[in-house]
Amino acid sequence: MPALQIKAVKKKMANPMTYAQWSLEPYCIGMKLRALRTQKRLTLARLAAETGLSTALLSKLETDRMIPTLPTLATICRVYGVGMSHFFCEPDRHVLSITRRAHLESGARGPELVKTIPLNSPTNSSGLVAEMIEVPAGTSDVLSDLYSHDTCGLVYVIEGRLQLAAGGLHEVLEAGDCVFIETRMPLVWSAAGKHPCRVIGVRPAKTSG
Repeated sequence: MPALQIKAVKKKMANPMTYAQWSLEPYCIGMKLRALRTQKRLTLARLAAETGLSTALLSKLETDRMIPTLPTLATICRVYGVGMSHFFCEPDRHVLSITRRAHLESGARGPELVKTIPLNSPTNSSGLVAEMIEVPAGTSDVLSDLYSHDTCGLVYVIEGRLQLAAGGLHEVLEAGDCVFIETRMPLVWSAAGKHPCRVIGVRPAKTSG
């Protein structure tokens, strides 16, 4: 390990996170300060002139090396034209759903049934469904139940070739191609050629009733 890295690790161990830093970390105050300055297109020097605070102090606040006092934060808020709630409001929704490559590539590959892997969480409230769908070779009409008439959605081909037919129109999508669908016509889907096809699909969630 390089000497600078060792020094940084030792410094971090010697200065553990305080309770105040731990409790304020979810609010990302430094990141919000930096984002506001970027949006206003202000340099640290200009902001220092506007607030009467030093550039060194402002830099430490933006990089979370120092916790701002309420009077200091109020001064900065006045320049940016925002209230204190901008920094302390609780997020009403935050969902991050990660699907690892190993999970997408797991399972057998061959002429079996269609495999669908959801990419968003089961508690998703966006009204959208994101999924990876593997279409076996030699199978047709496999997606018509999800991406068919009276619906809309986006399909992106990540592997293989996807063939779709609708109203006498036949198209083959190669890997890297995508199609946006908004139709009331029946659609027929299949994997073109002798190899399976994998696609990413995003569509509105089906409503019950």
